[in-house]
Amino acid sequence: MLLFCHALTVAVVQTFIFSENRVFAKNINFYNVRPPLDPTPFPNSFKCFTCENAGDNYNCNRWAEDKWCPQNTQYCLTVHHFTSHGRSTSITKKCASRSECHFVGCHHSRDSEHTECRSCCEGMICNVELPTNHTNAVFAVMHAQRMSGSGAPALYLPVLSWAFVLPLI
Repeated sequence: MLLFCHALTVAVVQTFIFSENRVFAKNINFYNVRPPLDPTPFPNSFKCFTCENAGDNYNCNRWAEDKWCPQNTQYCLTVHHFTSHGRSTSITKKCASRSECHFVGCHHSRDSEHTECRSCCEGMICNVELPTNHTNAVFAVMHAQRMSGSGAPALYLPVLSWAFVLPLI
């Protein structure tokens, strides 16, 4: 009987906890999401929100698969289809190569009266928002080249240190 009472108490507490989580699920701040500190599969690896044909942005981000992007990708792609009244019909987010990001922007189809907006971004889970117009349907890159100018400080540091040490000798 004691075992039954214990099991019943655990079930009631778990039900209460899960119902509380459902109430606050809409309050998730996707801008503050930090990936787990698991080892990266290769240098400069990253993650993107990923979903295919989701009905809305919240559910896409909420249930996005948490996995590292393949090595042949450098960006996160978001494709947003919506009606002329602004209602989302499908959202796809995924890891993308540079060639998949060439067609960013918004394109209106007169036949179906739907609009497709595509955006690409660089960085860890950077594709939080949806592109909805020409202002935010862009190719956002953090820096033009990762290695530009990286060798210059290493050359100047020894010369600069000798300039200060030489008068002391």
